[in-house]
Amino acid sequence: MSHSDNCIFCKIAAGAIPSRKVYEDDELFAFHDINPWAPVHFLIIPKEHIPSMAQVGPEHAALMGRMMVLAPKLAMEQGCNPYPAGGYRIVTNTGAEGGQEVHHLHFHVIGGPRPWLKG
Repeated sequence: MSHSDNCIFCKIAAGAIPSRKVYEDDELFAFHDINPWAPVHFLIIPKEHIPSMAQVGPEHAALMGRMMVLAPKLAMEQGCNPYPAGGYRIVTNTGAEGGQEVHHLHFHVIGGPRPWLKG
């Protein structure tokens, strides 16, 4: 599994930088966003350093599937209201024009009662 010594999310996943952890297993780490946009706002990252969706390939299919299956479970645990009246967003930004600020693949899971600060 690759890591980047200069990546803040690699450091968070390794425990070198503190975070408010939501979930952890051998491949994935989830933690609360430090600048939340909504009542529920956390990130899911792979522990492997993948810079963005642009670098995701067929070899990552199982990992990406695990991230997508984990998101609804954690959203409910963190306080999102059930579908269809409730819900949440899953957002990933890719590259500078896509608004990506940290170059480590991550999904924002954002939800809770509106209005939100953004989005």
